[in-house]
Amino acid sequence: MTTLPAINEAVLEAALAGLTAPRKTLPPWLFYDGPGSLLFEQITELPEYYLTRTERALFAAHAEAIVSALPAPIAIAELGAGTASKTGLLLAAALRRQPTLLYQPIDISPSALAEASATLTAMAGLTVAPVAANYVTAPYAIARPAHHSILALYIGSSIGNFSPGEANAILCTLRAQLQPGDALLLGTDLAPSGRKPVATLLAAYDDAAGVTAAFNKNILARLNRELDADFDLDAFAHRVRFHGPCSRIEMHLESLTAQTAHVAGRTIHFAAGETIHTENSYKFTSASLDALLTTAGFTPTRTFHDEAHTFAVTLATAVQS
Repeated sequence: MTTLPAINEAVLEAALAGLTAPRKTLPPWLFYDGPGSLLFEQITELPEYYLTRTERALFAAHAEAIVSALPAPIAIAELGAGTASKTGLLLAAALRRQPTLLYQPIDISPSALAEASATLTAMAGLTVAPVAANYVTAPYAIARPAHHSILALYIGSSIGNFSPGEANAILCTLRAQLQPGDALLLGTDLAPSGRKPVATLLAAYDDAAGVTAAFNKNILARLNRELDADFDLDAFAHRVRFHGPCSRIEMHLESLTAQTAHVAGRTIHFAAGETIHTENSYKFTSASLDALLTTAGFTPTRTFHDEAHTFAVTLATAVQS
C-alpha cells in the first residue's frame, strides 16, 4: 500500500472521521488548498459578500488608531493570513511609526503565503516571515524581536468558523504566546439585527454567481485529488441556512440522490437529501464577543464598526494570567 504524504494523512483522518459520523461533516480547514484559496479570494470581491469590503474600510479609516494601541516598536503576527490583501493597510500604518517591521503571516495554504509575500515585498522596511501551519491543529511559533510588543491579528471573521469551544481554544493558544500588554485585533461578523436582516447574511454565503457553491464543492474535489476519492460533484448541491438559536450560518452539501462514494478504499453511503455539514459561521453580539475575549485572557479595549453595525473589529489587550 502506498504511503500518503503527511498532509494527505491529516486530510484522510479528517475526512474519514467526518464522513463516517452519524451526521456527516467535514472541517472547514479542508477548503483552503490552492484552488480553494483562489475561490475564497473571488468570494471576498463579490457584491453580496460585505464582510471583506466592510473590514477593509474599517482598516482604512482606523489603521493609525489600531497600530497605535501599542507603543512602538511592534511586530505583527496574523492567524489565517491568506493573501493578506487587507493587512497591508495596517502594515503601512505601522511602518509610518517605525522604520522596520516584522510581519509573520500564519496560514495553512503555502500558495496563499507565497502570494502574500510576493505582494508585500515592495513595502520598504518590511520583513515577511511566513509560517505554513494549520494553527487549529498544529503548533506554531510567533517570534518576538527584542524590546518589541506583539500585535496579533485574527481578522476576516475567521473565528466565526469555529464552535465556541474551538474558538476559545484557538484564542487561548494564541494568548499563551503573548505577554501581558500585547494586543489582539479580532474581526467578527455581527448577528442579525433590525438594521441587518437575515437575508443579508444568507446572500453573503449563496451568491448569485455561484462562486460560494463552487468553493463549497471544492472540498469534495480536494478529496478526489488527494485521497483518490470519486465524489460526483454534480450529485451534490450547495445549501445555506441560518440557525437562529446558535446565531450561525451553516453551509451544507446536499446529496441529490441515494449514492455511494469511495474515499481511500472506504465506501461512504448517502441517502437522498442527506447533507455534509461543511462550515459554520457564528455571528456575534457585543455580549458574546466580550465573553469570548475575556474567557481567553483578553480585555476588550476598543471596537470599530461600520455605521450599519454589520461588522466589527475589536482591539483587546492580553491581561495577566
